[in-house]
Amino acid sequence: MFGDIMGMMGKIKETQQKIEETKKRLDSVLVDEQSNDGLLKVTLTANRTIRSITVDDALLEDKEQLEDYLVLVLNKAIEKATAVNEAELAAVAKDGMPNIPGLDGMF
Repeated sequence: MFGDIMGMMGKIKETQQKIEETKKRLDSVLVDEQSNDGLLKVTLTANRTIRSITVDDALLEDKEQLEDYLVLVLNKAIEKATAVNEAELAAVAKDGMPNIPGLDGMF
């Protein structure tokens, strides 16, 4: 029994290390989003760090419109980046979880 517990602890520690490695890797995974008309484009990492924002000159004439575009496109990009982030981390966690009775299907 003690060996089983030590084995599970080792597996959990290994999974924690893989999660940290995945988080670092997600800094290089880029997520792009743009407005429907292509006037505003943003690029984020899967860890939700903004890498670039490209604004077409046509949007510079109307401050309120630009603000609306920024909110809309950034929120869509953050949502997309969050989905990538969560899927990657969930896959690592699921692969690394020891088989503990009663916890099946939780990850």
